[in-house]
Amino acid sequence: MAGVVLWVLTVTGLGWFFINGWSTKGSDGRTEILLAPAERDQILAEMRQLLKAVDGVIRELGESEPDLKRMESAARAGGMHMAEDVEPALMVKLPLPFKQMGMSIHKDMDALADAVVRRETSQQLLKRLASMTARCTACHDMYRFKAG
Repeated sequence: MAGVVLWVLTVTGLGWFFINGWSTKGSDGRTEILLAPAERDQILAEMRQLLKAVDGVIRELGESEPDLKRMESAARAGGMHMAEDVEPALMVKLPLPFKQMGMSIHKDMDALADAVVRRETSQQLLKRLASMTARCTACHDMYRFKAG
């Protein structure tokens, strides 16, 4: 019986951490995600890479004759492949809504690259980008990292 209780407590605790991550309420109202300095650096580098991908797409959209291969490549650079090497120990520390937003952005970057290949209009591509950057803004409004 004690083993079952211990198992239930362990599963409950792991579930709680999977949903809430290692976080606390910050002084500015945002949720502070508590990470080791190297983990914080890793996530911030990923965010910068996503921003560079968005910038690459926007730069091409601003051209009179966009280079579709370069635009597709820029979008793919922010796709799901970026999430392949994330360590499980780091993923546990991230709150579930943060993980969901991040994964949705990676998936949408791949979908954006596919839309470029399908030759969607500039207006359609910009709407896709606007949807993604709205989620980026919402995430930055909700979370911040605290290295400990």
